[in-house]
Amino acid sequence: MNKFLILLLSCFVATSSFGQLKKLSLDDAVMQQNKLFRADRLTAFQWIPNTTRYTYIADSGKKLMTANTKDTKTTELLSLLELNKAIGADLKTFFGLEWTSANTFKIGSGSKHYQYNTATKTGILLFELPEKAENPTFDATKEHLAFTEGNNLYLLKNKSERVTITNETNPNIVSGQFIARNEFGIKGGIFWSPKANCIAFYQKNQSEVADYPLLDITETPGKLENIKYPMTGQKSEKPRVGIYNLATNQTVFITPKGNPDDYLTNLSWTPDEKQVVIAELNRGQNDMSLNLYDAQTGAFVRKLLNEKNPNWVEPEHAAYFPNNQSNNFVWISEKSGFNNLYYYTIEGKLIKQLTNNAFPVRDILGSNPSGSEIYFSSTGENPTNMLAYKVDLKGKQTLIGKDPGVHTFAASTDGNWFFDEYTNHATTYKSLLYDKNLNAKVLQESTNKYDGYEMGTAEIKTIKAADGTTDLYTRLIKPSNFDASKKYPVLVYVYGGPHAQMITNSYLDGASLWMYWMAEQGYLVFTVDNRGSDNRGFAFESVIHGRLGVNEIDDQMKGVDYLKTLPFVDSNRLALHGWSFGGFMTTSIMLRKPDVFKVGVAGGPVTDWKYYEIMYGERYMDTPAENPKGFEEASTLNYVKDLKGKLLLIHGTSDDVVVMQNNFSLIKKFVETQKQVDFFAYPMHKHNVTGKDRVHLMTKVLNYVMENNK
Repeated sequence: MNKFLILLLSCFVATSSFGQLKKLSLDDAVMQQNKLFRADRLTAFQWIPNTTRYTYIADSGKKLMTANTKDTKTTELLSLLELNKAIGADLKTFFGLEWTSANTFKIGSGSKHYQYNTATKTGILLFELPEKAENPTFDATKEHLAFTEGNNLYLLKNKSERVTITNETNPNIVSGQFIARNEFGIKGGIFWSPKANCIAFYQKNQSEVADYPLLDITETPGKLENIKYPMTGQKSEKPRVGIYNLATNQTVFITPKGNPDDYLTNLSWTPDEKQVVIAELNRGQNDMSLNLYDAQTGAFVRKLLNEKNPNWVEPEHAAYFPNNQSNNFVWISEKSGFNNLYYYTIEGKLIKQLTNNAFPVRDILGSNPSGSEIYFSSTGENPTNMLAYKVDLKGKQTLIGKDPGVHTFAASTDGNWFFDEYTNHATTYKSLLYDKNLNAKVLQESTNKYDGYEMGTAEIKTIKAADGTTDLYTRLIKPSNFDASKKYPVLVYVYGGPHAQMITNSYLDGASLWMYWMAEQGYLVFTVDNRGSDNRGFAFESVIHGRLGVNEIDDQMKGVDYLKTLPFVDSNRLALHGWSFGGFMTTSIMLRKPDVFKVGVAGGPVTDWKYYEIMYGERYMDTPAENPKGFEEASTLNYVKDLKGKLLLIHGTSDDVVVMQNNFSLIKKFVETQKQVDFFAYPMHKHNVTGKDRVHLMTKVLNYVMENNK
């Protein structure tokens, strides 16, 4: 070979190597989606109160950056090293920082909570909690800190004086923690009054709730861990609301006005601290009253409004008071078919329906200082978006960010500036600053962290639901080397249940990165958001009532019908995977539509709704006594004889959400009918497999699919 050819060949090899794309590993696809591949963002963005300045965290949590709206020029405000030196701590990150004034912020680590002053560059230890303290909750002044220890509620008053608010020796009476298993929008159990004179708190009496056994295998011998798990149709917890007065050291209690089993939720204080607003929902979850109570005595004052629906009423947002000088409030209601905003007097008189959209309000994000404008998130007309709006008290509604996609939003304390960060199908992340006239300035636009990797593409389309009229969104992920002349096997990923939406207008369209890895193995990965899933309004979601798994399966079959119309789909090699409600769907479809899928993997599945919790289960299915046909129809245990494909069942042994009785009962039925299935347990994992073990999980799931879908 002559020298010219050798030189030409070496240049070709060098050029090819330089331009070669990297292959995504499954480890990276599982563990690095929000780390290595995380888009550039103004992480932990916050407005500094009563200023036109803002901060965000950079350098993996090691630097606190700041800028002014005037020129948006970014500078480093503080390093973690400087902060630790000033407060005498060893914080690992700035995450958890909260601005409390123009010059001070608080930050915590473990049991210690600090305050730092950026003007004096000094800091102090604000509070040190007991080692076993949980649920720390500051008042607005940051002078007091409430917390729980065990089943009781305590207070560090004036930063150091420890006060016992409850002293229950019965461990079944729990104060200051979440109740109703975090349903109805409940995230915690401690509610400071606006001026920090009182603390309202949830209390639940679980004495009649059955113990459910979990096994701790980390000790020898194994140790029994009992949890309280109220199953559908059985005894439930009894709720109360306590109100503790810091001046008198006295507590008054509010109990349900109806049945002791009723739910008390969506608690809020009136701005004058004289009253609390509480939603009371009957156990049947079809009759809700918003009630007003006297905060000093706990006495019932009046019913502000009532909502009923034969399917369900589901309050998820507390009454919102836009003006701290007025007791007029905004209530989010789905009574029109979509969550909308309604403005009421504290007497319960409707002043104005502020929004009348045929798409749902997701949440109230705040209001301007005068309370004349309210900010809220909503899908807008395309349910895959999540947008930011404002509406005034006369009902004039304005879209704040014009770009489609999934937005996060924060208004400055003076209401003149809006931070908006969004992602969509074509944009990894973009950060914008809007002035009060909604003129935008770009603060940052992320590079594509997936550049240089072999990555397929996702197509978002709509198909008709089984009712023939409703549009359903679909996502089809193809490999980077897709060839329309070939036939591809398909993995269908399913969830299908309430309060979840798999397909969003975000950069990966709501998909997990492992799905793109799977596509590179020569698969198509398909998802459809069936009726019953989130962000489509009450009619779309409530078709599932009393018959879980019926309309959802019918819609998933429409997805399969669509796949079969595609010439590049191998309809003889369809696989199915889902977790939780998706595990229920996977198991149900494998058994009730046995000729469709060749292989299925169901993680943490509900197999019979009588084994699931009261708060969620009874909303959608009522009780077994009220709806015996619905429970019988939905039980996967009744269809085991029909299994044809390969089925792998997976469960975490410490699952306290979908308890293992679900999977064990199903496996017992398979044994009784001499049907072979596969089962894999993840010891000591709860409802999902997290941490590094998740790589093992996804390797198990995807290998099972590929090995059995040939």
